[in-house]
Amino acid sequence: MSQLSSPVNDATDLLVRAFDDYNASFSDITRRGRRRFESGDRAGMRADVNARIELYDRRIDELIGRLDERLGGRLFSRSVWKEIRERFDEVVSGKLDAELYKTWFNTISRRLFKTRGVDAKIEFVALDIEPTDRITHPVSRHVYAVGSSLAETFERLLADFEFSLAYADQAGDAQRLAERLKAEMATIDESAVNNIELLTTVFYREGRAYLVGRAFARDRYLPCVIALVVEEGKLRVDALLCRRLQVSILFGFTFSYFLADLPTVGDTVVFLRTLLPGKPVDEIYTVLGRTKQGKTDRYRAFFRHLELTVDEQMVAAEGKPGMVMQVFTLPSYPLVFKLLRDRFDPAKTIRRDQVIERYHMVYRHDRVGRLIDAQEFKDLRFPCDRFSPAFRDELLKGCSRLVHLVGDSLVIKHCWVERRVRPLNLYLEEVDEELARDAVLDMGQALKDLARSNIFAGDLLPKNFGVTRSGRVVFYDYDELMLLTECCFRRMPKSTDYVDIYSPEPWYSVAENDVFPEEFPRFMGLPRPLMKVFTEAHGELFDAAWWLNLQKRIRSGQALDVAPYNDEARLGQVGG
Repeated sequence: MSQLSSPVNDATDLLVRAFDDYNASFSDITRRGRRRFESGDRAGMRADVNARIELYDRRIDELIGRLDERLGGRLFSRSVWKEIRERFDEVVSGKLDAELYKTWFNTISRRLFKTRGVDAKIEFVALDIEPTDRITHPVSRHVYAVGSSLAETFERLLADFEFSLAYADQAGDAQRLAERLKAEMATIDESAVNNIELLTTVFYREGRAYLVGRAFARDRYLPCVIALVVEEGKLRVDALLCRRLQVSILFGFTFSYFLADLPTVGDTVVFLRTLLPGKPVDEIYTVLGRTKQGKTDRYRAFFRHLELTVDEQMVAAEGKPGMVMQVFTLPSYPLVFKLLRDRFDPAKTIRRDQVIERYHMVYRHDRVGRLIDAQEFKDLRFPCDRFSPAFRDELLKGCSRLVHLVGDSLVIKHCWVERRVRPLNLYLEEVDEELARDAVLDMGQALKDLARSNIFAGDLLPKNFGVTRSGRVVFYDYDELMLLTECCFRRMPKSTDYVDIYSPEPWYSVAENDVFPEEFPRFMGLPRPLMKVFTEAHGELFDAAWWLNLQKRIRSGQALDVAPYNDEARLGQVGG
């Protein structure tokens, strides 16, 4: 027996037990979702989502200390970690969600050895931790055979999901669900609904609960996601989402993470992909709160694509270059990489640490479908030949704190990775009048949604907004973003002095957080016809009183609702 066998086995057992303990704590926090939902505690729900985010790194730090005690001077021995990796692989190979264990191992290995790129000897390469494409442990579901009455089926279905609260009108909700599902099914199949299956796990987020599943006709199916809300201490069905676009938005990269206590994560991902076949695996893992696994899968998918496109080069992202960030992308892949410049444009007074803090704030905030989730990556290694000499030099010169040449690789010490969207200013130039009008209207709604979630975007130029594949307008430039409650909204002082009126500089004092909504139209940069459309629909955004009233409501503790679906998905009253 090797002299290393005992410490290797001890370290492996410690790694596995530590993940099991972390996973149990993750579930403990997640299970609070039901209580938060029933009590209307949205602030508590958000706190729980953030607690789970912080839990991972805290447990990793604790584990490194315990490993140091076990391994002593061998903690940084590559030969020891090579054996630990082999033993760990044997131990976890038959476990549920083995890919989560392997990502846990990688986090430890990479922190200890400051790995740049991939070291297959002491970590699991991305292809080893890919979730299965077949359901090995079918995720638990309720299955309902629809008899003569779809409404009665829905009434049974609602009763099977136990809450401490009663429905205000369970029979009425069931009837409305039946009518809506029949109408939706008729758009894809003339036959009646014959089967409904829903995951037994309830998904909670931002004050709502979701029952997630599918509805089947003869040989077709469509998503069936039921949204529940609590009003005056009673449950009510608020919406039914049956279209893939609606469900894709719900599980999208512009929302915060669900609280869903899943017995098996990987197979839930597989099930959700039957509803959303075009949704990247990494985004599903992430929105389920498994952010480290989401990052791992995003890394895996991108670098696999990179290997398949050997002749394609990285380029600067389309749109006006940022004053704070240098952004690049691979044209054939929908991600952007955002790096802090060494020096910001003189017009920007913000510091590097403030920019980083704002990205961290967005990561932990309710994004209400209007802020892109930005994942933080460190020590990414790219082949040098994937950058043109001119663009490589531009990165090395403009971001020298973060970008380095190491052999034939370009190493990026720190960046944020986001889904690529079409910059709104470019989109408005490319589309017809109707689509441009829709986008401008949704830009105004995005500002209102953000405001109701206590966010003021700051810089309202269209170049700072983007349009997703689903046509939704989102905000992605966070360096001037701030909490709404930190802003001082003011009306413009009046002056009768022509010297003051035509002065290029304000004739009145302006503090750091002062905001003058009346001036927004001057800085939005919209063409006159589109500015008219915006003003007619969202003119209150130019009135300080609207912002001050909203600010007052937020400060009073009100949780202002921003639904992740439009009125089309909501259920009307019977006969309405």
